[in-house]
Amino acid sequence: MKKRFAILSFVVLVLGLCVSPAFAQTSGTIKGVCREADGKPIADGIVVYANIENGQKYTVKSNKKGEYFSLGITPGKYVATLYRTADDQKAGKEATHFTGVQVGADETTVDFDLKKEMENAAKGAGMSAEELKQKQEQQQKAQKENSTIKTLNEKLTAAKAAAEANPPDYDTAIKALTEAKDIDPNRDLIWFKLGDYYRLSAPKQTDTAEKQKRLDSAIEAYQKAVDLKKAAPPEKDAAAGAKTMAAYYNNLAEAYAKENKVDDAVKTYALAAQVDPAGAGGYYFNTGAVLTNAGKVDDAIAAFDKVIAADPNKADAYYWKGVNMIGKATLQGDKMVAPPGTADAFQKYLELQPTGTYADPAKQMLASIGASVETKFGEKKKKTTK
Repeated sequence: MKKRFAILSFVVLVLGLCVSPAFAQTSGTIKGVCREADGKPIADGIVVYANIENGQKYTVKSNKKGEYFSLGITPGKYVATLYRTADDQKAGKEATHFTGVQVGADETTVDFDLKKEMENAAKGAGMSAEELKQKQEQQQKAQKENSTIKTLNEKLTAAKAAAEANPPDYDTAIKALTEAKDIDPNRDLIWFKLGDYYRLSAPKQTDTAEKQKRLDSAIEAYQKAVDLKKAAPPEKDAAAGAKTMAAYYNNLAEAYAKENKVDDAVKTYALAAQVDPAGAGGYYFNTGAVLTNAGKVDDAIAAFDKVIAADPNKADAYYWKGVNMIGKATLQGDKMVAPPGTADAFQKYLELQPTGTYADPAKQMLASIGASVETKFGEKKKKTTK
């Protein structure tokens, strides 16, 4: 009995000795050096080994000399990818990669030499190494531009959402666009919208100094938008480009008007009308409004005449022309005498807008100067028979 036990023990021992070598080394080692196209080491680069068969990944970081090293890699076929930085890895922006790298139970060496990779790629593409380098630089520039645009669009969207909230949160909108212009100060749209939010937030300020500061900031931002737009290449759609520039001038003029800089506002509205003749009527109307508020009656009447010349169906222009003309009326005894054409202006408004916003005030103005409503839409004066 003892003899048999000894034999069995010997068999188990032999089997154990036979089996052990199969498990003695079940993982391998990877190492290599990462170099830029100019031969400089890629420090803190990220090397990723992804198993083609099961998707298992190993990530290694290069040292200051561009060297990387890792133990415990399961044998198999891998895709070895180099990223210059951790941010590049997150963005999926690889420097280069090798497919079908066989990792065994011993040591595997894979060097990432971007100069050699560039030369090999150039040969395959029928280009010189310099031509390929230029192409890659262009691609990198395009990628960076796309990334910047994406970030700026996110800032614009956030600012718009804040400004359109109920109630509007202009401070958050201003913060978002301030961050955007710090990322890229050469985008005219960013400056334009920043100007809008400064201008719109100004009336809400209870502190006079803060209100003034915001209007000054709005003017500065609008002017920056105008300058950048002027310096930019012409747009393919010239009409669209003109409307954009006119919008910049229009809002800049409004900021001037809020600061009571009437002359600057008038000049800037004129620039808007000059670059966008098709929309001139609107800019002249804004000019007339500013001049009316400033009490410059004759200039306001002239501005509204320009509106009417540009758009004969602009009813409000007739009304405000009439209001300014009433301002020139004189008293003859107890009767108010308005300049010729005053009644016509109000009657034309009523013809175009018989139930409009200013219909009742227009009728009251007519009554104040002893005129009756004589339009085809309004109340006509009845004839009396004897």
